[in-house]
Amino acid sequence: MATKKLEVFTRDEVAKHNKDGDLWIIVDGKVYDVTRFKNLHPGGASVLLDEEIAGQDATEVFYGLHRHEVIAKPQFSRLQIGVIEGEHSVIHSQVAGELSKVPYGEPTWLSEGYHSAYYSENHRRFQKAVRKFVDEVVAPDAQAREEDGKPPSKSVLEAMSKLNIHAMRMGPGKHLKGRELMGGLVKPEEFDYFHELVVTQEFARCGRRGYGDGLMAGSVIGLPPVLNFGSDAIKAKVGLDVLSGEKLICLAISEAFAGSDVAGLKTTAHKTEDGKHWLINGTKKWITNGTFAHYFTVGCKTEDGFTVILVERGDGVDTKPIKTSYSPTAGTAFVTFENVKVPVENTLGPEGGGIFVMLSNFNHERWVMICSSARTQRFIVEECLKWTNQRKAFGKPLHSQAVIRSKLAAMISRVESVQNWLENLTYQMNNMSYKEQAAKLAGPIGLLKMHATRSAQLTATDAVQIFGGRGITRTGMGEFIEHYHRTVTFDSILGGAEDVLGDLGARQAIRGIPKNAKL
Repeated sequence: MATKKLEVFTRDEVAKHNKDGDLWIIVDGKVYDVTRFKNLHPGGASVLLDEEIAGQDATEVFYGLHRHEVIAKPQFSRLQIGVIEGEHSVIHSQVAGELSKVPYGEPTWLSEGYHSAYYSENHRRFQKAVRKFVDEVVAPDAQAREEDGKPPSKSVLEAMSKLNIHAMRMGPGKHLKGRELMGGLVKPEEFDYFHELVVTQEFARCGRRGYGDGLMAGSVIGLPPVLNFGSDAIKAKVGLDVLSGEKLICLAISEAFAGSDVAGLKTTAHKTEDGKHWLINGTKKWITNGTFAHYFTVGCKTEDGFTVILVERGDGVDTKPIKTSYSPTAGTAFVTFENVKVPVENTLGPEGGGIFVMLSNFNHERWVMICSSARTQRFIVEECLKWTNQRKAFGKPLHSQAVIRSKLAAMISRVESVQNWLENLTYQMNNMSYKEQAAKLAGPIGLLKMHATRSAQLTATDAVQIFGGRGITRTGMGEFIEHYHRTVTFDSILGGAEDVLGDLGARQAIRGIPKNAKL
């Protein structure tokens, strides 16, 4: 299709086209003929016929009402007929993979002129590739699926599989051996927790919380028990199914009867008379990815205590969607097990040793959630900084108000504190054995998760105040703010309630006080 030739106009020429049947406007140095469009304008024709708009530069007014992607849509960009003589557009659509130039829009290590002791050049090349992939492949699907509630598209899961992103989201480990990671950008033996942090944070930039969980979040917490405690045969079969993106797995522990109180769980598993199978009965609730999962890592009450068993979807397994604050694309489910027959070989870890199986992945699960929380908070801070710069109130930018600057200062301080503490703990993880991590980091990770989720809720509230009515509207300028405010509390509950984790950190600190430490 031939490119439309754009003419060059002076501002005086444009000003003559200011009537009902002949209506032009200027936006960012571009001239648009909105004569036919005016009656289709959502706000009515009177908005475009206003004497301060018709034939005039409407850039400031436009960006006070609309996000840039609106005018970039084909149905609106085709209205452009020319450009203003001697002027150039300064506002452009996001380029896939590019870094934000907005202060605090990126963590310090990605900000121009700043340095970091934690990240290598390999981390930087890796980040660039992951961001480009997310912007081009994941983000468009995230927007579509968040709206229609369908599971993430198969094409996205397949594209992730080709780059072994599913495997990288499980963290460093033996499961990466022999895999080509991100097209060969990083060797399996060199992949560390900072690489995983990059993957998690880049995916979180989509700003679609339900989709983020729908994109195999259940596998991130449901597959490690299989890889760490399953038999070789189960690890080979299930690991291949899940890491290829062909099948999904979820973690099924919580019930309506008990959440953190594992001893109160009512789902039971009894052995058949021949001792070759488990018969599982019970229900699980709020199970992420449960509606479309093929495998379930299930916590059960057995004669020996608490046991974790791998269950494949089949006879006796039923799942129903649960309506929550975020999109059905997350696949949150109520799961019923009715006389489900499972081979005893599907037992993960020792019978009665389920507590250890579950605790083994808690640190990593919570650390992943902190990574995501830190990045989504930063995304919201960037949205607020942009908005206060372009929104006018009382004839001045919104940030001219001291109360707004105070909110911005608090938001920035919170997100920077979370990111810096996170990077410190990530460095410890890179330099500690698993045993050392279990002994030393459970408390700090619990405290940081509490700090991150409480900071997030404060930031969500401040962001709504900054955006006003737009911050409670699901579309338009404040769509990400509304979404964030509506879904931010998920992180304070999932992976352990923030109060419980804060108490865990405090108790571990108290236990570590030397007996001879006195005032």
